[in-house]
Amino acid sequence: MEILKAIHLQKYYGNGENTIKAVNDISFSIEKGSFTAVVGTSGSGKTTLLNLIGGLDYADDGEVVIGGQSIMHMGEEELTIFRRRNIGFVFQNYNLISVLNIYKNITLPIRLDGNKADEEYIRHICKALGIEEKMDCYPNQLSGGQGAPSGGWKDYRG
Repeated sequence: MEILKAIHLQKYYGNGENTIKAVNDISFSIEKGSFTAVVGTSGSGKTTLLNLIGGLDYADDGEVVIGGQSIMHMGEEELTIFRRRNIGFVFQNYNLISVLNIYKNITLPIRLDGNKADEEYIRHICKALGIEEKMDCYPNQLSGGQGAPSGGWKDYRG
């Protein structure tokens, strides 16, 4: 079952001879349960591509379909709700809230959406990430590989 499809995505910056083609006619699909890596040299467009497929930025051309829904023509509010309910992000600068423990950082978007966290699913994710023993810790209590900017956190949607 296809969960993500990018169709002829384009994102350009600048114009004329100063045009930078950050994402130039990219098409692919991802099946549910698969693991996919986006790799490339610095400046090759990885972050731009992830921002486009995650609904954080709009493409100049092309389409992004997640779970059968096109996100490219959603308004800001609709897209915000869609992201909160369907897309998980882990940024390079993690942006964890320092006064909340790890469990509360993970469940905050769910609670903001007015829902109750699925404890079994959260335990499953935390086990997959190897942080199940750290749920009561605060971000400043974790080592770099457990949530600080040097890496370690991954997004897991299964």
